[in-house]
Amino acid sequence: MGMNLSPDETLPCRWAPEDDALYRAYHDHEWGVPEYDPRALWEKLQLDGMQAGLSWVTILRKRDAIREEFDSFIPEQIAMWDQERIEKALQNPGIIRSPTKIKATIGNARAFLSMQEKGEDFSEWLWSFTGGAPIVNQLRDVSEAPAKTPLSEEIAKALKARGFKFCGPVIVYAFMQAVGMVNDHETRCPRHAEIQELHS
Repeated sequence: MGMNLSPDETLPCRWAPEDDALYRAYHDHEWGVPEYDPRALWEKLQLDGMQAGLSWVTILRKRDAIREEFDSFIPEQIAMWDQERIEKALQNPGIIRSPTKIKATIGNARAFLSMQEKGEDFSEWLWSFTGGAPIVNQLRDVSEAPAKTPLSEEIAKALKARGFKFCGPVIVYAFMQAVGMVNDHETRCPRHAEIQELHS
């Protein structure tokens, strides 16, 4: 993440670069905003899984192309992918062309639908780990954020028990930050208070 080391206490998080409009917009409008839609949560978990070994900005720049190739991340459609459909996706230079990650996404679609069939709402299930509301951290600098926590380890273990892949505790914590299960905006960042007010 790009660092802006200005001590100004009213500036956005240090990792949100002013010279990258796409990345800055992601910080200002998406990152850390509590997401409660089951399908949107599932999509974000897949994107974070695809990030493994890469930078998030790489995924962000490819996100539209990934969404297009992956049937708008509709689990019911992805769950039906066969080897021919996988091969088609692997020809697309706009996505992360990893057979392992593609197969994991298919398996994760099936795991999501299996939960649904059993009456488990993916959103309600995930948010139950935080009591239904974001955990508000008080980070002065993004460097203070952990790579994983005991809670992300617990969620990762529970996801794997339900058949999900590419959902280790580090991936899960990044996911929790992105979908607002934890508020890890720096305390000097206006978004820290703005997001907190959504649940006040």
